[in-house]
Amino acid sequence: MHRENLEVVLREFGIDAEQVEASELDDLDLAWHRLDPWPDTVDGLARLKSQYIIAPLSNGNVRLMIDMAKHGGLPWDAILGAEVAQAYKPSPEAYLRTAEILALSPGEVCMVAAHNSDLAAAQKCGLRTAFIPRSHEHGASQTTDLQPEGNWDWVAGDLVDLAKQLCV
Repeated sequence: MHRENLEVVLREFGIDAEQVEASELDDLDLAWHRLDPWPDTVDGLARLKSQYIIAPLSNGNVRLMIDMAKHGGLPWDAILGAEVAQAYKPSPEAYLRTAEILALSPGEVCMVAAHNSDLAAAQKCGLRTAFIPRSHEHGASQTTDLQPEGNWDWVAGDLVDLAKQLCV
């Protein structure tokens, strides 16, 4: 999907993907695998990991999550998500199968996200929810997901703040 979207974006900017070296397209396509984590992420996850299972529930593929973890030092216990659950968020199966894979009830799982819609879908499945704003995730002109828009179980400024709220 990343490659297909890259080719669409190139066309939008008047660039013919067939005129670009395949190795350059491959490198650009794999840039997602080399994303740096938010500054609070590694410390916050490490603190949370001391008491909880840490696993991304991402629509990204497992290899992407592995590469991001290795590149950014993300201390995940497991990598879950669409490939493992065989369902994409916001489908209920994505959330419910994740809980099942971890041998937990939905109420024992907390979905931590910067997207209100993701939290709403998780909450409908019985998961606990925590909102962390990422006001520049979509650039400086972002207008959505700047504030919590639901009755989430926790709202935190960042993952370190969430860990302070949750870890005894």
